[in-house]
Amino acid sequence: MSLREQFGKDVLLTGWGHSRFGKLTDETLESLIVQVATEAIGNAGIEPGQIDEIYLGQFNSGMMPLAFPSSLALQVSEQLANVPSTRVENACASGSAAFQQGTKSLLAGTAKTVLVIGAEKMTHAGADVVGAALLGADYDMAGKASSTGFTGLFAEVAKHYEKRYGPVSDVLGTIAAKNHRNGVDNPYAQLRKDLGEEFCRTVSDKNPMVADPLRRTDCSPVSDGAAAVVLSVAPTGGATAPVRLAGFGHANDFFPTERRDPTAFTATRASWQRALGMAGVGLGELDFAEVHDCFTIAELLMYEAMGLTEPGQGARAIEEGWVFKDGKLPVNVSGGLKAKGHPVGATGVSQHVIAAMQLTGTAGDMQLANPRRGAVQNMGGVGIANYVSVLEAL
Repeated sequence: MSLREQFGKDVLLTGWGHSRFGKLTDETLESLIVQVATEAIGNAGIEPGQIDEIYLGQFNSGMMPLAFPSSLALQVSEQLANVPSTRVENACASGSAAFQQGTKSLLAGTAKTVLVIGAEKMTHAGADVVGAALLGADYDMAGKASSTGFTGLFAEVAKHYEKRYGPVSDVLGTIAAKNHRNGVDNPYAQLRKDLGEEFCRTVSDKNPMVADPLRRTDCSPVSDGAAAVVLSVAPTGGATAPVRLAGFGHANDFFPTERRDPTAFTATRASWQRALGMAGVGLGELDFAEVHDCFTIAELLMYEAMGLTEPGQGARAIEEGWVFKDGKLPVNVSGGLKAKGHPVGATGVSQHVIAAMQLTGTAGDMQLANPRRGAVQNMGGVGIANYVSVLEAL
């Protein structure tokens, strides 16, 4: 049973906008929000006054002084005066959290057209500020000093995985190389350089070990950027065909590390099962997936959490070519967080925009051959807050 069959109405992505990701010194949080919101509204073929509600995904957590950005989107137009607008925060999954809140407003019937924005400014802040902010998303390390930050947390996941299943360093290097290669074709990406497998697999002066076994190329970069999408219950006559949300899932895991299996990503798996179940499809019916590869070990674990391989066998997806652009389930054709960049609050919305572009044949050099259905997976913390969307072409 699809979302449409379950709720008796459609949730459609009818317009979208996306900024470049990277160190955007000439942009402010406000200018990024206004840019992508204006683009999304125009792409949807509607007037700003037709927006019933706005949701803004943003993490911030002290990375910039302005901690109350919900009304910034109103700067787009006088027509947005008095439109309800809410900031949504769920760590690195803030963008998808905002997307699902917008979806629920449509399903509840309290809105017919919702603007969802994800945005973050990070590169102006020092490494210590960014590191402390991100560690605030971890139960055990929040407020504590760390020389390796969030990288260290995922490095521990990688160590547990290696202890249980064997070495993964080369596999992680191949994942990094795949995503860097894909990022070359993404005009929005922060890192557009094909580094090659040998470079990504090797520790060097230009690719140092950040937290064993994770090298610099295993880590997503600090980024600025924004993305926006218009959600509607009916087509709006926009510039492209709309895309249907077929199903969605959300699951949270326990916060303390001691209450979680570090290699199982149990709640991530649950979010996949809920989304696929609502959409009424199996993994084999997906044509691509954009997943949360904040670190390469996260993408490896995602192959297992989504059910592409059995636990401990994620390397098969890489070794047998399944997740490459010409494989049976291309993963992170955009370059993922690894190459595209990871402006935290923007990531989830960006993933939905990239997926919508794929499904409407407007992805440019990233375009796959006639995809009809894809999935988006966005995660906050170390497998804590997990969101999955299944999108399909009309």
